[in-house]
Amino acid sequence: MQRSSRSKFLLVVTGLVAVGTLAGCASGGQPAATETVTAPPPSPSASASTPQSAPATPSAGSGSGSGSGSGSSGAAAGDRCAVSSLTGRIEAGSGGAAGSVVVHLVLENTGSSSCTLQGWPGVSFVGSGDGEQIGAAATQEKSSPHPTVTLAPGKTAVAPLKIVRAENYSSGDCSPQTPDGFRVYPPGSEQSLFVQDTDYQACASADAALLSVQAFVPEGQATS
Repeated sequence: MQRSSRSKFLLVVTGLVAVGTLAGCASGGQPAATETVTAPPPSPSASASTPQSAPATPSAGSGSGSGSGSGSSGAAAGDRCAVSSLTGRIEAGSGGAAGSVVVHLVLENTGSSSCTLQGWPGVSFVGSGDGEQIGAAATQEKSSPHPTVTLAPGKTAVAPLKIVRAENYSSGDCSPQTPDGFRVYPPGSEQSLFVQDTDYQACASADAALLSVQAFVPEGQATS
């Protein structure tokens, strides 16, 4: 009896399998295909770096050679007098007060064109045969008139120069020395000229200031 029931169960199962097979054949006999879905590529991250910008184009004129013209060579009429076109000398002045003397420092235009002087010269004693400065340079009397002096060729300008006598100081305070003359810087010039004069004593000590100078004025207009 049990065997008969088991046989019936197997027959039922076998029948169901057969029905499933027949159903598959009825739909075309091919098993259903499996669809593979490919995920889309991820979108760029918001934190991704952006390409660097192109280098800036150099601005015009940033290179060398601006194209500006160079200064003209040679002095034109009315330019500041150059040392190469000047000669100097010392002339008698007003005589000065007790213990000092006022002389005239004269510069003459020996060039071929007019030039100008304006302001105070730099002046100092020099000696030792090599232009070595002796003592302190002249102080400049800034209260003195300082016009622009135009010098035609052969004309002169005058700067009153006060010289305190070295004898006013003790030998220890002065260390007196006979100079060869004066070193003179025309106003605004970094070059100097030598004016020979051995008539006055200098003090080697810079504490003994002997020289003071006024600005250049036209010849004949110096007041001291």
